Amino acid sequence: MATFLYKLGCFAFRRRRFVALIWVALLAVAGVGAATASAPAADSFSIPGTEAQRAFDLLDQRFPGANADGATARVVFRAPEGETMKDPANKTAVERTVHDLRSGSSQVDRVADPYAAKALSKDGRTAYAQVSYKVTGFELSDASKDALKEAAEDGRDAGLTVETGGNALQAIPETGATEVIGIAISAVVLVITFGALIAAGLPLLTALIGVGIGVSTITALSSTLDLSSTTSTLATMIGLAVGIDYALFIVSRYRAEITEGREREEAAGRAVGTAGSAVVFAGLTVVIALVGLTVVNIPMLTKMGLAAAGTVVIAVLIALTLIPALLGFAGARALPRKARKAPKVRKGSETDQAHGRQAGAGERPNMGTRWAHFVLRRPVAVLLTAVIGLGVVAIPAASLELGLPDDGSQPTDTTQRKAYDLLSDGFGAGVNGPLMLVVDGRDAHAGESVKSAAARVAKKVGGLDDVAVVTPPTSNKAGDTAMLNVVPKSKPSSVETEDLVHDIRSTTHGIAQDTGAKTLVTGTTAMNVDVSQKLNDALVPYLALVVGLAFLLLMVVFRSVLVPLKAALGFLLSVVAALGAVVAVFQWGWLSSVFGVEQTGPIMSMMPIFMVGVVFGLAMDYEVFLVTRMREAFVHGERPGEAVVTGFRHGARVVTAAAVIMISVFAGFIGSSDSMIKMIGFGLAIAVFFDAFLVRMAIVPAVLALLGRSAWWLPRWLQKLLPNVDVEGEGLRTQLADTHAADGAADADNAREPAGV
Repeated sequence: MATFLYKLGCFAFRRRRFVALIWVALLAVAGVGAATASAPAADSFSIPGTEAQRAFDLLDQRFPGANADGATARVVFRAPEGETMKDPANKTAVERTVHDLRSGSSQVDRVADPYAAKALSKDGRTAYAQVSYKVTGFELSDASKDALKEAAEDGRDAGLTVETGGNALQAIPETGATEVIGIAISAVVLVITFGALIAAGLPLLTALIGVGIGVSTITALSSTLDLSSTTSTLATMIGLAVGIDYALFIVSRYRAEITEGREREEAAGRAVGTAGSAVVFAGLTVVIALVGLTVVNIPMLTKMGLAAAGTVVIAVLIALTLIPALLGFAGARALPRKARKAPKVRKGSETDQAHGRQAGAGERPNMGTRWAHFVLRRPVAVLLTAVIGLGVVAIPAASLELGLPDDGSQPTDTTQRKAYDLLSDGFGAGVNGPLMLVVDGRDAHAGESVKSAAARVAKKVGGLDDVAVVTPPTSNKAGDTAMLNVVPKSKPSSVETEDLVHDIRSTTHGIAQDTGAKTLVTGTTAMNVDVSQKLNDALVPYLALVVGLAFLLLMVVFRSVLVPLKAALGFLLSVVAALGAVVAVFQWGWLSSVFGVEQTGPIMSMMPIFMVGVVFGLAMDYEVFLVTRMREAFVHGERPGEAVVTGFRHGARVVTAAAVIMISVFAGFIGSSDSMIKMIGFGLAIAVFFDAFLVRMAIVPAVLALLGRSAWWLPRWLQKLLPNVDVEGEGLRTQLADTHAADGAADADNAREPAGV
């Protein structure tokens, strides 16, 4: 592989105009596709195989036109102090608002009048109108949303407090200025690392080009593939981080080759052949982790993973081709000023060897070298400190509660959150998450009707502890299906409501055995419960698949059994610690004001499996880049301890810079207005911090120091089975050395030929 990548790097350097033109053309094509693409037809959230999804599908079949998955809105009215919603003036204002809601948009299916539906609180001060739409929230036109907002304004003009909740007002998440700050921090880190503006700008430029192509492609295909806005956000997040990091490693290796006296084209080829090999395998681990999300069988998560994986593939291809091409354009400006002024020394010459000995003798140890020596002197103390520290941070993960965000997790200044709070105060917290029961009577026993079965269901469910209200059953025209709503006493995201869903299913299962009429529980709350259960069931198989494949991949890369095992165990420790930090901030509320968390609650159901997928791939990046240098030194004859020091001398500075960049990019998304994006940004940032600085920089060298030569042990039968991908570039060096030796012999023959004439 190293030889192929070496040739690719040299080709890209020589044909830099052609390569650059191809990437610019791809960016232009993707941009035009995004600009001309139609908006997504829908943003449905289906969970195949769950009871809640089967109930939704059944409603679509048996209640045509009911639009079970259509957008909904709740317009909540609150009377001033000392008044009630039954006062004539207030009632007139509500009726006028309801009329405006019905006539404001052709997308409105029905509006439930608060007085006809008896949606009045016990104290009479609060009422709400339920608005159902024919289309999903992302299909709602701006005119429909404006009509909803204007109707609320009519009620406010009459002196009422009016707020609107529901998914009809859902919008594309805003990330805020902190995302720009994250990129700015990345730029500063790159300038400090390289000491040259051109070299610092290359990773940023190529990362932005890669993200531009990836996100534009996602936008262009969003209507065809039904991709949500969250998909683009994730692709941007991952694409920026890995794009900058991969380019950083190639540019850093190129500069190292130049300082050793290589010609620029040769340096570019060697950089792509060596560091590029690490980039390929690091990218493969990220892709495996993201594509592996398909095993969960949640379409939204699958699309997010595949789109992000595509962006990572683009980042790898850009690092291998566009970076050497741009290095060709940059010339000597990619080097710091001192290196530009230094006399050029031909690699392999006597002068170069003498120069190398002098540099080695007088070279001042850098921070990475000093840290590696410190760890080698105290490996047990460093290992225990890091492991215990991560273990303490991981403790809150034992209290992890899962759920999906609702209006209760919105910022307190939004109308959705205000409507949520008004409903909770007036009707109880459970009214924000009603459950829908669908009674299927097609297979009912002889003599049993859907009405009688539904009546039994209503009576039994109404007697459960956490049930506040059960509405009378409503049958369809065919008379074979009925539905009824259940309002819990507890809030939608509470453990009590989750237990109620399970209790209802257990209770109705007994009725189904007696009557033959099956009851399915659905609604947003029930869907959240089913999603959490599905994700929990998929976590272990997913973890086994991703870690197993990556373990095999790393075993091929490092020609070792213990190094990949250590890498996997270190990752598990860092991801559990990151989950502990997420629980402490977003569930317990520690430092919530610092991170802008206005409402604590359960952690997003997708967070654990999502973090496992993304963080595992990113963690293996640092493992590959750092340990590859150690493996390279060990293969060249250095003792295990010396190899660890060599790896840190060459790789610690770059890996540290890459980690800081990745952390700053992820942390930039903490400023998002969307609680899901905010949580993902924080979780990934803290996970990268733990993995890069505690696991890879402390635990890895400590374990390698304790293992010694056994760290690189591989059974002979495995050595024969595993392919040799030459990630250290040993085969490349041998081939190039033979080529240079042949060239040198030819030169010597040519020099001697005149003397013999």
